Amino acid sequence: MKKILLSLLIASSMGAVSSHVWAESDPGRITYAPAEAIDMVSAKVKVAIDAISSGSDGEAVAVLIKDALDASKEINANDKVDMARSRANNKLKSARAHAKQSALQEAEQELKNAYKSFQDLKGLL
Repeated sequence: MKKILLSLLIASSMGAVSSHVWAESDPGRITYAPAEAIDMVSAKVKVAIDAISSGSDGEAVAVLIKDALDASKEINANDKVDMARSRANNKLKSARAHAKQSALQEAEQELKNAYKSFQDLKGLL
């Protein structure tokens, strides 16, 4: 009888401590739905493309691409989406490297590819 009560006590305490309620985000942190996060990242990529078109220098574009990379961390859906997000991030990283080297034509092409990749993520949701 003691073993049963002890095991019930342990199970209930583990359930209370590791509940999904406790796994909520940090106070003050904004969480986004996957589709909303994809739109946010796509908008940031579009801003970087527009900056290249308007004649911004490579360092300014690299900062905008870094903002898009940071925002892409908010895309949380499933493993398939995460793998595709990772591939899209690789395109952003390549674009950022080109921008730092002031190879803005290559950076623009990589950004366009990344924009398309992020838009394609919506089909995986």
